[in-house]
Amino acid sequence: MEIFQIIIIFAVIAILIWLLVSNIRIVPQARAYVVERLGAYHGTWQVGLHFKIPLIDKISRKVSLKEKVIDFPPQPVITKDNVTMEIDTVVYFQITDPKLYTYGVESPMDAIENLTATTLRNIIGELELDESLTSREHINTKIRMVLDEATDPWGIKINRVEVKNITPPKDIQVAMEKQMRAERERREAILIAEGEKKSQVLIAEGQKEAAILQAEANKQTAIREAEGQAEAILMINQATADGLKLIKEAGADEAVIKLKSLEAFQKAADGQATKIIIPSEIQGLAGLASSVKELMK
Repeated sequence: MEIFQIIIIFAVIAILIWLLVSNIRIVPQARAYVVERLGAYHGTWQVGLHFKIPLIDKISRKVSLKEKVIDFPPQPVITKDNVTMEIDTVVYFQITDPKLYTYGVESPMDAIENLTATTLRNIIGELELDESLTSREHINTKIRMVLDEATDPWGIKINRVEVKNITPPKDIQVAMEKQMRAERERREAILIAEGEKKSQVLIAEGQKEAAILQAEANKQTAIREAEGQAEAILMINQATADGLKLIKEAGADEAVIKLKSLEAFQKAADGQATKIIIPSEIQGLAGLASSVKELMK
């Protein structure tokens, strides 16, 4: 009988130990546990070691506090100018209050998806096609503001919303491609025309500069030639003056001067002139030379 009692005691102790060990919980980093006691919310366990009362306390939900990403499938939307297209979005969110997240809404992800779709339809319905394609930042900001305000009672913080793809109808895509091709061809033609214009301007400027440089060179050449001629005339005049000075200093008489005049006349006679006017002094000197010549004979 005593052995049976000992076995029962050991069994009870083992059960108690098992209950104690099984009800010890360690909450890891970036997670939180929502605990209920007798079916009612009791508290939220943060990171660390915790113990729950067996059969009384219950872990209702284990919540991750990390930022999450949801990629929603494309949603059909209609623009202000009645163009139907598909847009898919990506939502980045984070749980800030595990209690509100657990008890605030039945299915938070479905609620966010439906809210995103309705908000996106409202925003795109106010924009035309061209505005929808070029207003991604506006669409992202407006959706994020609406979602963040709506999900705040659920303990969810919407950090960012991104429009991933905007897919217009096929005929619109073909028209847009044609328009883009025409725009590229127009820009190419403009660039070619501007290139030719710049080339012609550069050629004209080059010719202008060449003409200016040539005129400047001609000017400098004429100046150099004029300066050379002036220096030559000056040197000739100086040489003549020096010769006259030397003749004067040598005491040359009238006969020498007449002889020099005769030599100058001889040089003039050797030219191409058809008429020569002979001064009277030279005529007399010529007659004297003829008389001397006859006397010598």
